[in-house]
Amino acid sequence: MHRRNFIVGAVAVSAALVAGAAAADVAQSKALVDQAKTAGVVGEKSDGFLGFVRASGGDPALRVAVDEINAGRAQLYREAAARNGVTAAAAGAAAFEQVVKGRLKPGEYFQTPEGGWNRK
Repeated sequence: MHRRNFIVGAVAVSAALVAGAAAADVAQSKALVDQAKTAGVVGEKSDGFLGFVRASGGDPALRVAVDEINAGRAQLYREAAARNGVTAAAAGAAAFEQVVKGRLKPGEYFQTPEGGWNRK
């Protein structure tokens, strides 16, 4: 039962990610990050956060956009963790595995738990 609640929580987190990304104050950041994902500069990490595929990647505006989106995700993961009695790290990893990974577009990058980057 606890695992089922956790999965439901991960789905709720993913729904909130989509809803949060559509908010007016995040729309510009999301557009910038989406362009960077298409260009292979930014990818989805296995912990549920965005990361830079290349250590030197990203201009200052892109770094701010990534930080803004990651801060929103961190809040959602903390809330999901509190509701489900797990850590925020577990909630983020579950959101990646159950939702984000399935939404990756061809050519976008994702990070494995071991730290390497793969292209979909």
